[in-house]
Amino acid sequence: MATRMDYYETLSVSRTASGAEIKKAYRKLAMRYHPDRNPDDEEAERKFKEVNAAYEVLKDEQKRAAYDRYGHDAFENGMGGGAGGFGGGFGGFDAGGLGDIFEQMFNMGGRRARQQRQAEDIQVQIDITLTEAFSGVRKEIEVPTRKACSSCQGSGSADPNGSKQTCQTCHGQGAVRVQRGFFVVEQPCPTCHGAGQTVSNPCRSCHGSGTEAAKETVAVDIPAGIEDGTRIRLAGKGEAGGEGVQPGDLYVLITVDSHNIFERDGATIQCRVPLRMTQAALGDEIEVPLIDGGRTMVKIPAGTQTGDNFRLRGKGFSVLHSKARGDMYIRITVETPSHLTKRQRELLEEFEAESKDHSKGSPEHDGFFAHVKKFWER
Repeated sequence: MATRMDYYETLSVSRTASGAEIKKAYRKLAMRYHPDRNPDDEEAERKFKEVNAAYEVLKDEQKRAAYDRYGHDAFENGMGGGAGGFGGGFGGFDAGGLGDIFEQMFNMGGRRARQQRQAEDIQVQIDITLTEAFSGVRKEIEVPTRKACSSCQGSGSADPNGSKQTCQTCHGQGAVRVQRGFFVVEQPCPTCHGAGQTVSNPCRSCHGSGTEAAKETVAVDIPAGIEDGTRIRLAGKGEAGGEGVQPGDLYVLITVDSHNIFERDGATIQCRVPLRMTQAALGDEIEVPLIDGGRTMVKIPAGTQTGDNFRLRGKGFSVLHSKARGDMYIRITVETPSHLTKRQRELLEEFEAESKDHSKGSPEHDGFFAHVKKFWER
């Protein structure tokens, strides 16, 4: 019987090589031995097949782990013969071969699967305001769920003293093996739903499942500083699964509504404040709101422009699981007056006439049009 080449030697890499190193080595050798570059060269064709066979295993972490532990024997049941050990690809995989190997490696037996069986998880959504996200809030929600059947107390049997039989589908293991391409995976038995047993006289209320539809009121504590889109997990608050089954978990998706005054970015808050043209030009002192419901005074210096920001330290949003707060920024927008009275128009016309003789009042305006004039004169 021909000696099969070690896959690491085939690719000329060490057994500790990274995935990137294996990929690089494969590309180099595949180009060297590719049939298009070596027409009518049987030796190059054989090498090309060996390189591809080795790469098929070593590029996959699970296949590589099996190969490292069991060598070529890990793939005996699923491979054709040939020099490369992979002559026929991955056809004909046997559930008793690599499936048994992975069961030994990862302890995936039916008893373990049954012990870890868990009922369905539930996800609900809670909408909160921005101020509730700032301060934190407790919400009570009604969750559609399943609980232990009130008629049979979760046993699934109409007779409290009724006997149970070993499930004929899974033979009491609570799980069945299903082939998924290259791998064999375990999933709860469709007949006994993982219990490993069936009842001879099913409960008429729950039809043997041991559960019934219900609604439960659950209190959810939402911490201060929570972000929009955060999921909160409440262990064991999902669906009940009947006798011998752990309840599922409840996931609460938090959505934070937008605010008509404040805009949040993490722990930073921005508040857009529109100013009259005269306020921005002459300067003023204005009162602005705070996210905690308070207020503070902000001094606006003369000559303030649209886009100017004023920072209020420690007046921003709560930091999750901390007593700290971010900063708040007052973002200025200078509003151009509209619907002028006759007197206002006269005053602005006088102001405009005066401005033409005093260019220092609008340096950005004058500078821009000075550049425009030079551009046109080129």
